[in-house]
Amino acid sequence: MPTEIKGLNEECGVFGVFDAANASQLTYYGLHTLQHRGQEGAGIVSTDGTELYQHRDRGLLAKVFADPAELKRLKGNAAIGHVRYGTSGHNSIANVQPFLFHFHDGAVALAHNGNLTNAVTLRRELENEGAVFQSDSDTEILIHLIRKYINEGFIPALKKSLNLVHGGFAYLLLQKDRLIAALDPNGIRPLCIGRLENGAYVVASETCALDIISAQFVRDVLPGELIVIDKNGLHIDHYTTQTQLAICSMEYIYFARPDSIIHGVTVHNARKRMGKLLAKEHPVDADMVIGVPNSSLSAASGYAEESGLPYEMGLIKSQYVARTFIQPTQELRELGVQMKLSAVRGVVKGKRVVVVDDSIVRGTTSKQIVQMLKRAGAKEVHMLISSPPFKFPCFYGIDVSTRSELMAAHYSIEEMRQLIGADSLNFLSIDSLIKAINVPDAGDAPNGGLTVAYFDGKYPTPLYDYEKGYLKSLSEQERLAGKG
Repeated sequence: MPTEIKGLNEECGVFGVFDAANASQLTYYGLHTLQHRGQEGAGIVSTDGTELYQHRDRGLLAKVFADPAELKRLKGNAAIGHVRYGTSGHNSIANVQPFLFHFHDGAVALAHNGNLTNAVTLRRELENEGAVFQSDSDTEILIHLIRKYINEGFIPALKKSLNLVHGGFAYLLLQKDRLIAALDPNGIRPLCIGRLENGAYVVASETCALDIISAQFVRDVLPGELIVIDKNGLHIDHYTTQTQLAICSMEYIYFARPDSIIHGVTVHNARKRMGKLLAKEHPVDADMVIGVPNSSLSAASGYAEESGLPYEMGLIKSQYVARTFIQPTQELRELGVQMKLSAVRGVVKGKRVVVVDDSIVRGTTSKQIVQMLKRAGAKEVHMLISSPPFKFPCFYGIDVSTRSELMAAHYSIEEMRQLIGADSLNFLSIDSLIKAINVPDAGDAPNGGLTVAYFDGKYPTPLYDYEKGYLKSLSEQERLAGKG
């Protein structure tokens, strides 16, 4: 498990298409639109109905496929692709997906977005039974489980395996004659289905990847579903009916693109409502509202609209700094923030400024933003966060599986305010977050069909391998709080 949080790092993005000419080219476009979900590595596996072809490497998609010949080599009318942010395993070529496995009874490719909470235990059991792992990614576990039960047939083996892995997962599997998609029983990770004009089906992490190739949205993949797409069309099956919707609320707060629609909710609209409710909960006597580019702009516009304050461009983001800027020391980390963002002196000088941001993880960025605005002459800087305090780790696919550097886990809001140097600091309540997102098909699911465990510590699944370390961190914190 990581011991240091670099900020909120993206998840991964998956994309698949079946029965379309230039499948690998379409997959490239789809992945390009999902690049915000991961910049560490990218890959595509295609099939022409006989063979499976693979190309993958570390880095951004454009770098991985800088040579057009690599994409041309991926022949066939079906493909799956993946952009990676490593939540499990190290950043080596062995961990870049999709994985491709060759067996005597046929090859299979696999791409995964999410994180398994019982991966360590399963891996140990499989290794003890003779499985040899090629990577240290938890994704590979599924294929070893399938092989364990393969005598029952591929789909029965897959169903059995999906009931043994726990946590948050969206899987895409490609065989020479079909594409398979599966979603965890809580639907923590997003996955949707689209259709091209010629009838070909597409599966993607977000609807923005359907839009880029002019695919019509068909439906979301639902918790516990197993979708099989072959020459006869789309077949909806289930590997479990023990399901309860608990979509990751961070998708709406931070990860997804504003133009994506997840379970009927447009992400931009949800963020705008977060900003409006934030203005109702925490009005501020100020001159203007500014958003932290890019994920907080929707919430900032909502805050400005509700409060009646002018919405200004007080912070500019450089378009040429990679999101994966490596910051090994605090000094470089602070310089990294300054390389990414700069204050607009002529806008903020002498003004009382409301800054809307989507979250505070370790507080480094927030502190830098406050200092930057004050150096540019801002009279007051009020930080307003369009989500609740991030107090608890995520075990489902965000690289925040430890509490050690979660600022809100260790300090009160007033202490956080002092540390970042803001004139005031306030957060959106959990109730308002749920109300802002307002998932229409949540039914009677708790928390409006959302996972809000990062804010209240109530996880929708057992934590398995993570539980011991998590409970230890809680008791350690209580002990330190008692001393204080």
